[in-house]
Amino acid sequence: MGTALIYLIVVVAVAAVLFGLAAAVFGRGEELAPLAPGATPTRLPAGEIDGEDVRELRFPQAVRGYRMAEVDWVLDRLADELDRTGMERDGLLARVAELESVAARKEEQ
Repeated sequence: MGTALIYLIVVVAVAAVLFGLAAAVFGRGEELAPLAPGATPTRLPAGEIDGEDVRELRFPQAVRGYRMAEVDWVLDRLADELDRTGMERDGLLARVAELESVAARKEEQ
């Protein structure tokens, strides 16, 4: 019984030393700047979204990763913005084609 207890103590001590060594060598990793209490870093402007807005996004981490509701909200918002810009682009392309056909008819006359 005494040998098993000594063996267990040695194993725990070796594990603690290895953990301490790994923590000293690798550190805690990259950390974000702390936020004000009660603040959420998940913010997007009410109007148009550009690349800088997306690059500045930060999702708060919960116990097991990110808060899925906030990630889903941002993804839905970005999808809506992409849909809007796509519709605007299609409308502008149609308008350009219409103006080109009008200009071509005027040249024929």
